[in-house]
Amino acid sequence: MLKKLSLLLLAAIGVGLFFFYDLNQLLTLDGLKGSMAQFDQYKAQSPFLVIGGFFLLYILVTALSLPGAAILTLAAGALFGLAQGLLVASFASSIGATLAFLVSRYLLRDTIKKRFPERLAAIDTGVEKEGAFYLFTLRLVPVFPFFLINLLMGLTAIKSWTFYWVSQVGMLAGTFVFVNAGTQLAQIESLSGILSLDLILSFALLGLFPLIAKSLINAIKKRRVYKNYTKPKTFDRNMIVIGAGAGGLVTSYIAAAVKAKVTLIEAGEMGGDCLNYGCVPSKAVIKSAKIAEQIRHGEHYGLENMAPQFSFKKVMARVHKVIADIATHDSVERYTNLGVDVVKGYGKLLDPWTVEIKLNDGGTQTLTARTIVIATGARPFVPPLPGIEETGYVTSDTLWTKFAELEEAPKKLVVLGGGPIGCELAQSFARLGSNVSQIEMAERIMIKEDLEVSTFAHEALTESGVNILTSHQALRCEARDGKKFIVVKHNDTEIDIEYDELLCAVGRSARLKGYGLEELGIETNRTVVTNEYLETLYPNIFAAGDIVGPYQFTHVAAHQGWYAAVNGLFGNLKKFKVDYRVIPWTTFIDPEVARVGLNEQDAIDKGIDYEITRFEFEELDRAITDSATKGFIKVITPKGKDKILGVTVVSEHAGDLIAEFVLAMKHGLGLNKILGTIHSYPTWAEGNKYAAGEWKRAHAPEKVLNMLEKYHAWRRG
Repeated sequence: MLKKLSLLLLAAIGVGLFFFYDLNQLLTLDGLKGSMAQFDQYKAQSPFLVIGGFFLLYILVTALSLPGAAILTLAAGALFGLAQGLLVASFASSIGATLAFLVSRYLLRDTIKKRFPERLAAIDTGVEKEGAFYLFTLRLVPVFPFFLINLLMGLTAIKSWTFYWVSQVGMLAGTFVFVNAGTQLAQIESLSGILSLDLILSFALLGLFPLIAKSLINAIKKRRVYKNYTKPKTFDRNMIVIGAGAGGLVTSYIAAAVKAKVTLIEAGEMGGDCLNYGCVPSKAVIKSAKIAEQIRHGEHYGLENMAPQFSFKKVMARVHKVIADIATHDSVERYTNLGVDVVKGYGKLLDPWTVEIKLNDGGTQTLTARTIVIATGARPFVPPLPGIEETGYVTSDTLWTKFAELEEAPKKLVVLGGGPIGCELAQSFARLGSNVSQIEMAERIMIKEDLEVSTFAHEALTESGVNILTSHQALRCEARDGKKFIVVKHNDTEIDIEYDELLCAVGRSARLKGYGLEELGIETNRTVVTNEYLETLYPNIFAAGDIVGPYQFTHVAAHQGWYAAVNGLFGNLKKFKVDYRVIPWTTFIDPEVARVGLNEQDAIDKGIDYEITRFEFEELDRAITDSATKGFIKVITPKGKDKILGVTVVSEHAGDLIAEFVLAMKHGLGLNKILGTIHSYPTWAEGNKYAAGEWKRAHAPEKVLNMLEKYHAWRRG
């Protein structure tokens, strides 16, 4: 910090001396004309000294962002002629600009990064990919002050060498114009005469060259990618979508809505994993388990505690009924009526425009399309534990069918995994009568959440009867004497845990095999590699949903589906980068845990100067009436500002409460706006307003309040 202050002070002194001694008068057109005779005399006496001194002066003026660089460029032409002047001015201006760039980076970047981390991160991402082209364009167009470009680029992550050579090349045309004008110094009446409107327009057109070059490069890349394939002259479809999960359904729906001819290919059930194996069935069983728990603790509501009487088979039957009821929303009939051509079968890419479909009825169909979208989702990952195949297991995909056959919940259930899926199912089946042991290799469950939230979840699951074993590593599965065991290691000691059913919930992996991706050379690294527009190696082949990441959520898959549809159908006119800035998620344990944006650990990791505002639900009237006061709202904001960087809600209905904060973050609304919004009483949503009120109370203007207190005292006489 001391070094930065010293450098800043030195620069300030230099600028101050420059103006104190009226050196700025020398760097005016009149000052230059009046001094030329003396400069010529110095040059005749000591040419190398004058060239060297001029070179250093030019660097100093540019590095300190002083006015007069244009005059010095004219002087270079007047003193040294076109060739020599261009050489001196070009290198001096580029070196000086780079020094100004480095000073800006050293003095300002860290401060700006702390205050605007997300915005600067987004700029850095863009600069990393397009920085050279962007800078080159700015350098070619003299409408933008060069000193400002130097300072602003210092705030980005562009490499110093890249900044230097792009500046060297980009400023060459403008430097040439001024140096050439300097050779005719006596005829110049004003700087505006040099940069006429026609010349500025010419530079502006010149500034299009990087964009034209970029387009040519993209065209060359595209030509190279497609060189081994013959593009059809006509297409059967505008778009083909493989996979009818959330991503594929949204993509095909939008395509049909804008009257494109679209085919949706799905071999399994419409609605994908979320409807048939994930979100829907798990939430259905969570609801039944929660009711059972409420009956068990009726005293919380003024009732008698009772052991819930239920048939596990009926509970599972209800789960399947819920799936069937919702399935009509995603059915073949509905999407056909919407204008989507739904084909039941397995789709495989033969080339960038052709898909072969092995129909479920045994036939084969081949279709071509201008655009193809891969939305094949993900499947549960099963760890390769020795003995696991022999002893058997279920996943979040298969348990619904297997458990539906059971008369009662598994007596001994082991849940492998401490993430959201594992936690939700562990708590639910414990409440439905299973003796549940949950094994997590990490030191805590729900590792992506704050320690406080993770601890809260641990306590909630423990209260529901789950035996949580953190820092336990699964080693193998064994069958002995008709019993099944999973062997885990904890503190270098092996422990045997008996189970009737083993539920693997350690994550999901993208479905990448069998769709022709490898044959076409489309890069996959756990997920399909795409750019910010969801394009794969081939610009006409897109991917959306869990197969892409970075978030395996149904709502993110649907979000990506919009971009895949719009970019795939209209990308030749306008393309849109996928916006991941405000992504909410909820873990549906009881109480729920919902989050959007940063949590406290994220803020610490990013070096953000933040503060926390909390509201405890034990203060909320509606929570008290519902006997559900456990939980809190935790808001992350920059120091002294009401801008919302992130929110975590732990409570009943947390997944619903988070929506208001998602909307606020999406549209740049702060806590003051939430505080000024009327919320119905008595509702859970009031908790959001009270959280905003806590922030306001902590930032009350004490001086103003003291003055008001004196004013009211005066009014009382």
